[in-house]
Amino acid sequence: MKIVSRLEQSHGLDRLVRPGQKLARLIPPGKVRDALHGVWLGHPVHPLLVQVPVGAWLSASVIGLRSEGEPAARTLSVIGLAGATPAALSGLADWSEQHEQQMRVGVVHWAANLLAIGCYASSLVAARPAVSRTWRLAGLAALSVSGLLGGHMSFRLAGGANHAEAVPHLIEPGWHWLMPEGELREDALVRAMVGEVPVVAIRRDGQVHVLADRCSHMSGSLAEGELSGAEVTCPWHGSVFCVRDGSVVGGPATAPQPSFETRVIGGAVEVRLPGAG
Repeated sequence: MKIVSRLEQSHGLDRLVRPGQKLARLIPPGKVRDALHGVWLGHPVHPLLVQVPVGAWLSASVIGLRSEGEPAARTLSVIGLAGATPAALSGLADWSEQHEQQMRVGVVHWAANLLAIGCYASSLVAARPAVSRTWRLAGLAALSVSGLLGGHMSFRLAGGANHAEAVPHLIEPGWHWLMPEGELREDALVRAMVGEVPVVAIRRDGQVHVLADRCSHMSGSLAEGELSGAEVTCPWHGSVFCVRDGSVVGGPATAPQPSFETRVIGGAVEVRLPGAG
């Protein structure tokens, strides 16, 4: 794992990160990009989509070890190549909105994926079954490296994780004093604390709305973002949330912001988080 950890700090990879990010952002914000992020699913769709090429290619490599399995191996290789396209596009969209350590590891992850694609494609045009078998095994090796790096980005570096998931576990059940009502201005983002948890409070049309402050995508502060109507935009990667219930309006975030119930008693705003504790 030390080798993988060194990739995180390899500044030389930044020369590949920048053009890759520009390429990925050719997919404009909107329904297509949100679909690739997995906004509709509630979590990143990339891990789901990679099951097709990984499963097909692994099966092709194993079945193709016997001569009689060659026709099935070739069919599975084709299925894997077809499934690699949507998986790659979703991964590219997610990768382009991550932090620099994740993106550096991601460049090598992408290189391993491209190598795997090249190997399985070469297995289809090889003249002899033995050569096809060798290409598939080489592709499986590249795919294994890719999987190792993908797991590192997801679990070690928390790429794609819900960065607001801990909030309900850090808040005590019941009502909590937040701030004097007079400190809230209409249509303004106000940062406050509920215990040790930062939140952002918004007064809109006389109603007080309170969301967890740290964006579920990468922990950017929503209080430093932009409020437009009933939507708040994270300043880091442009995720958009509804201030009324914390639901995701636009990615790259896929998980909603924890949304607090509010009440005003004696000139003070109090909040409660459903399911806290």
